[in-house]
Amino acid sequence: MENLLLLLHGFEAALTPSNLLFCLIGVAVGQLVGVLPGLGPVAGTAMLIPLTYSLGPVPAIIMLAGIFYGAMYGGTITSVLINVPGEGASVITCIDGHQMAKQGRGGSALGAAAIGSFIGGVVAVLCLTFLGPTLAEYALRFGPPEFFSIMVFGLLLLVGLIGKSVVKGMISAIIGMLLALVGQDPATGADRFLFGQIELLEGIDFVVLAIGLFGLSEILTNTEENMDLNKPEKISKMIPPRYEWKPSLMAILRGTGIGGVLGLIPGTSASIAALMSYSLEKKLAKDPSRFGKGAIEGVAGPETANNSYAGAALIPLFTLGIPTSPTIAVLLGAFIMHGLTPGPLLYQKNPDFIWAVVASMFIGNVLLLIMNLPMASWWARIALVPYKLLFPLILLICMVGVYSVNRSLWEVGLTIAFAAIGYLMKKWKLPSAALILSFVLGKNIEFTLVQTLSMSDNGLLVLFQRPISAVLLTLCGIILAVGFYTTIKNKRDNLAADEAA
Repeated sequence: MENLLLLLHGFEAALTPSNLLFCLIGVAVGQLVGVLPGLGPVAGTAMLIPLTYSLGPVPAIIMLAGIFYGAMYGGTITSVLINVPGEGASVITCIDGHQMAKQGRGGSALGAAAIGSFIGGVVAVLCLTFLGPTLAEYALRFGPPEFFSIMVFGLLLLVGLIGKSVVKGMISAIIGMLLALVGQDPATGADRFLFGQIELLEGIDFVVLAIGLFGLSEILTNTEENMDLNKPEKISKMIPPRYEWKPSLMAILRGTGIGGVLGLIPGTSASIAALMSYSLEKKLAKDPSRFGKGAIEGVAGPETANNSYAGAALIPLFTLGIPTSPTIAVLLGAFIMHGLTPGPLLYQKNPDFIWAVVASMFIGNVLLLIMNLPMASWWARIALVPYKLLFPLILLICMVGVYSVNRSLWEVGLTIAFAAIGYLMKKWKLPSAALILSFVLGKNIEFTLVQTLSMSDNGLLVLFQRPISAVLLTLCGIILAVGFYTTIKNKRDNLAADEAA
């Protein structure tokens, strides 16, 4: 009951004209990011962080969170109508969604996806409403050793699952940690890794790294590809026929559960949630041969799962301060820039902020449902904007955004350098997401480690003398061992396959 009262106060704040406007801007931009192939929620969120510098924490996070879950809606439209996924989680939707569009059932596919996305998103936010405070209260029992261990555990789990090679993931993570150490030592005030550049005294700005590594590098990569798109298929009625209601509803319910559970686990992604939902629907179907030929469950389930995932992924961020995906890591960076520290104390120190953001997510999902049902064909046409016009505009926005933060041309140059690094990382298949995650967590990991060592006379042994910390670090060792074993085994299998060929 107390949570409901707090949520009502949150609605009071979220429904003010300014916060409502920024919620609308966020979900609209998120929808646009999802529609445009080659961007995705990570790059979209990173590029627009500079625009929030002049805003307060509440409207800033409302807008950035709206971009995150709004992008999950937008990718569906181009997947169904022109067979081009706007972001990774919508790849699965292309399989049956575009086949439905070819059969004149594109409206049914988009309708089922929009309704499923709405249900999945709202259920996930309800979980955040009722589970978040309980988890935060439990997490208050954690001390520095537990927080250090859980951050290391989350980081290793993400590094192990993001890329195909644990070694490459570790390389990216180590680079990110080293970048996080640039500047002054928080304990002694000593200068570190400045290389004679006084501009690095306060460390590397998160905006500079995020925009260069994700925003500009995506542009460089996409300019190498042929991005010419076909005319979208025509849309019929947006509501599925009655005989498709039951299979759609069951797929939506299962997709909500899958996305909600995976959103709580570090190292997963909306793409994994969508893939698992599709696989489950195909296994449970009476006639699996329908899949790939226009099965509505193949659209409703995955689209629900990725939106449910987006809402649930905010629970570990709000309660523990742990990002479960690259986009959540970017949001964590935005929290820190606005003077907020995600974690259990956030519910005690900034309850008005928490409940305003949660309430805005209910409002945002309603706005997205309205934007997707009657306006789907209009959004699909946006994807047909020539990329020779679009990419220079995005580049200009990125550069102006970086310059506006500190009015520093040096930081603009550093952003371009990180863009080149991000481009090379994509070529060498090094996961840039691991770098950004370790960069965001790096300072907190260092800080909690210093606190842990200062509270004990046994050095690092204290980490194994506390049960929760010991279990988490043991799991870290298992993750590393399994990851290295899998990498070595895959290399051996590839060598054996090459020799046999």
